Amino acid sequence: MILKEKRKHKINGEVRFPQVRVIGDDEPILMSSYDAFQLAKSQNKDIILINENQTIPIVKIEQYNKFLYNLEKSEKEKKKNSVKSVTKEIQLSPEISDNDLGTKSRKSKEFLEDGNKVKVVLQLKGRQKATPERGQIVMLKFFTLVEELGVAESLPKLEGSKWHMMIKPKKK
Repeated sequence: MILKEKRKHKINGEVRFPQVRVIGDDEPILMSSYDAFQLAKSQNKDIILINENQTIPIVKIEQYNKFLYNLEKSEKEKKKNSVKSVTKEIQLSPEISDNDLGTKSRKSKEFLEDGNKVKVVLQLKGRQKATPERGQIVMLKFFTLVEELGVAESLPKLEGSKWHMMIKPKKK
């Protein structure tokens, strides 16, 4: 038997209400918690409190270990089906041509359509550091190409000799 301190649900004798809604294979039935406990006992099962915050508390008649197993299995399934957001990186240069910028923007659009975030990085090298505003212009031009599929999570920021910008996909 599972110790009371470790359990998340009230079972059997811990469930005491004047009236409960018993759910199971059939449609829900209203009865006293004592009658529900006797019914569960006759079927060699447990009475498990599902939700006590309702006006009429909800209980389920099932073996507690089987209930926990099914609960854990459904949580694993939810976790498996959840979408994990991945960040993809695109690197630009202040001297990038329009054709190359178009190619990079098409690739970024693919990432955004797949639900991934895009991190855009522009590295300033050598004499390019003297005119960092050219890098910002390239970053903004790039954003205008992908703005139909993405939203700027952060605007272009200059950190040292690199421009950074995050683009997240628009909600559908």
